[in-house]
Amino acid sequence: MSGHRRGNRLWTVLGFLAGAIATLSGPAPAHGAAAAPPKHHIKTVFIILMENHNWTGDGSKDIRGNPKAPYINYALIPMSSYANQYYDAPHIHPSLPNYLWLEAGTNFGIRNDGPPSRNEQRTKRHLVTLLDNAKVSWKAYLENTTGEICPLRDRGKTDPNGSPLYAVRHEPFAYFADVTDNLDRNSAYCIAHLRPFGELASDIRNGTLPQYVWITPNLCDDMHDTCAGSPIEHGDIWLSEHVPAILNSQAYKDGGALFITWDEALKGDGPIPMIVLSPFARGGGYSNRIFYTHGSTLRTFEEIFGVKPLLRDAKVETDLSDLFAVFP
Repeated sequence: MSGHRRGNRLWTVLGFLAGAIATLSGPAPAHGAAAAPPKHHIKTVFIILMENHNWTGDGSKDIRGNPKAPYINYALIPMSSYANQYYDAPHIHPSLPNYLWLEAGTNFGIRNDGPPSRNEQRTKRHLVTLLDNAKVSWKAYLENTTGEICPLRDRGKTDPNGSPLYAVRHEPFAYFADVTDNLDRNSAYCIAHLRPFGELASDIRNGTLPQYVWITPNLCDDMHDTCAGSPIEHGDIWLSEHVPAILNSQAYKDGGALFITWDEALKGDGPIPMIVLSPFARGGGYSNRIFYTHGSTLRTFEEIFGVKPLLRDAKVETDLSDLFAVFP
């Protein structure tokens, strides 16, 4: 990317930051008037999963302070709450086990990236089934899927390395038998809930978002692969193109929370980024050094939606409530 384009992006990011802070803070109350009481319930959760980078501790490949990630560092971080000690599942690699951990609080002993046909799980004790039981709506928006079949394998056009851009290992839902009706590519339930990423924009416009919104970018856009220059730069641009629509959505403004995290560290177990934006978050660049893992995120989501039981590792981890001024 040319220096001229980087300069333009920086000014764009700084302009976005000013507008976003004004939007989040809202108008000041009239002199002598009491501020309106805050809302006390998070209604819509968004989570975006990026790939394979440390928050700090890995030099030029870190996200924190990296000049190749101006949107994250100069727009999102100053208005967010973020964790400085957030880690992937303990000593658990590669990708798939960490995605399973976010959904179920365990990797089920899996330490590979095999497809659902190899790693199918028959338990119903995982988050989206608890959400279904509680009548909480959910969808996963997956880049480079078609929405015509249940996406049980890698698919779509390939990246420069020859890999299909949609990687099934980068979402956990297709690994559970009750989601896919036992690996049925024509499962109506699976097709209804695992949707193409392009539908996110229309659901935002139409006010038809579910309460739990999972977002998986493709292998180029999630910082996993080198597709057009630096993976970090490429992913940062993708976030700058899509996060504003979420922050401007009515669902976000009326009680939303957006969590942006990475599946695992490139070096060790982390720390990896966990960035939280919400009308209810402390915001303003607030951070802490509390120890968190993916089990903390799972616990947080269960608490937000009031579903039980706390799943496996979620029982023992600290939730992310310190990042919020009002929780849940």
